[in-house]
Amino acid sequence: MTGRSTGVLAVGRAVPLLVRWGVSADADLVYRCLVTFGSRSTGGIATSLGLAVRRVRAALDELAEADLVEPAAAPAGHGTEAVTWRAAEVDVAVTNLRRRALRRAAPATEVAAGLLRPGMVRPFPARRLPDREATRRRIAELVAVERVEHLAMNPEEVFSTDALAIAAPMDIALLRRRIRLRSLGRAPADGDRSSRHASEFARLGGEYREAPRLPHKLMIFDRRVALVAVDPNGLHRGTWEIVEPAAVESFVSLFARHWTDATDPRRNGVPEVVLTPREKAVVALLAEGHTDTSAAKELGMSTRSVTYALRSLMDRLGVENRFQLGLALGAMQAASPPRNTPPVEGDHQ
Repeated sequence: MTGRSTGVLAVGRAVPLLVRWGVSADADLVYRCLVTFGSRSTGGIATSLGLAVRRVRAALDELAEADLVEPAAAPAGHGTEAVTWRAAEVDVAVTNLRRRALRRAAPATEVAAGLLRPGMVRPFPARRLPDREATRRRIAELVAVERVEHLAMNPEEVFSTDALAIAAPMDIALLRRRIRLRSLGRAPADGDRSSRHASEFARLGGEYREAPRLPHKLMIFDRRVALVAVDPNGLHRGTWEIVEPAAVESFVSLFARHWTDATDPRRNGVPEVVLTPREKAVVALLAEGHTDTSAAKELGMSTRSVTYALRSLMDRLGVENRFQLGLALGAMQAASPPRNTPPVEGDHQ
């Protein structure tokens, strides 16, 4: 099956998006192809994805430099297109990318402003909220009277189910009141699982960015009240509530500096998309091995309608052919990956 095939749809594995760690869209796609379908030659990858060989070669160079791929065997033919490549395991790849991102971060980022060193918060007029529950009650009170802007800095790599259950309704309520929400986070340690709330947050109108390092757990309400965690990484030891204007403005400046250096994890990645019931049915049948014609017969629709539904999905996801579409759908966990790897025409292994 080539990338231009009009037959079955080979769905890719649910691999976390690597673009959040600075990998290009082409490199992310090539890595996803190798993880899903196994070792492939440079030329075979180009044929499968429907990409120019030069784009695949550049993507492989990028992946190799980051230790995400390596040659699997001696070339089966002549030329660089004949080199066979294999991908590093997903957990290894994510770990490598996270380490690279941390190495690139400025060493002094965590306390560059001098605002959060031990002893620097307490001189400000403040009161201590003793624990997580007291902090959450105060957050609810402050959110209820917010009118303009809510800023949040979250250095946690994984959010608990309990924390998300509290944060999600609060964020939705603020967005419905047209409060501007800006949230800074870190790339989740467990891949895409902890990022679902962030994706929904962005879909509803919130602004979200990620940075490899963040110095402190922080919330700022209408630029007049700041809650700063006693422990930089969480609320379990309570927070300091700060209302002194100059101090609050310093925390706003700290947030702004990290916001400027952070990136939108959705940029250059696979856009979020919600499949219609018809699209889900078409994708499921094609992933099972149906052709456009047999899927159309199964669903009681015309072959042209099946083809149009897939074309519409490709346009919405910004992919160029069905092979790329299958990888994108796998990334979104919109369909199940293939049980058996289908042969790829033009590949040399």
